[in-house]
Amino acid sequence: MNQETDLEKGFEALRQGKFILVYDNDDREGEIDMIIASEFVTPKSIATMRNDAGGLICNCISSKFCDEINLPFMVDIMEAATEKYPNLAELAPNDIPYDERSSFSIWVNHRKSFTGVTDHDRAMTISEMAKMFRDERFDEFGKTFRSPGHVCLLRGAVDTVKNRRGHTEIGLAMCEMAGVTPVCVVCEMMDGETGQATSFDDAKKYAEDNDLVLLRGNDIIKKYLEEY
Repeated sequence: MNQETDLEKGFEALRQGKFILVYDNDDREGEIDMIIASEFVTPKSIATMRNDAGGLICNCISSKFCDEINLPFMVDIMEAATEKYPNLAELAPNDIPYDERSSFSIWVNHRKSFTGVTDHDRAMTISEMAKMFRDERFDEFGKTFRSPGHVCLLRGAVDTVKNRRGHTEIGLAMCEMAGVTPVCVVCEMMDGETGQATSFDDAKKYAEDNDLVLLRGNDIIKKYLEEY
């Protein structure tokens, strides 16, 4: 396996609107995520993640875009609401076994969606949001989307993998290096037989069977730190 060649294949796959598979590392979640650049997401993309991955379909947004639309972390929303709902303070995610903090923000639907959960509706919500960011139409966020909804938004850390090394940041770093809009979808691959995350070996076979690139998060992080 040639790390540099595989990374270049991963960049090209993202530019072409294809999936890549990324394993974070043994010391973190130890999970494989399917990742695709959000601006290229279609209903078929959503169906593939539902059927072949099975985890939570999330839209990751770069920190700079989140700042432009003033998008908060969910923990900040809950903290602000504790005066009226004090029990929320007891739900603070201060015991995450693999990380210090969560990337979760709000959930949204496109205002033109129906229920918001169909493959068509989620693809529209995700792709239109990425295009809004790409075109810097930041003032259209509230006009175009409603909350709550069925697409989970994840707020990327400042400087991505320099400050946090989750799939959110790894995916956004890949987008940045590939030269595509830094908004991407991540979805964990689950094993229906074991009830656990898909193993690296099984993910490798899936990648081979479907002509996909499988990358290790540490290789992506190393490349990003070298270039940025």
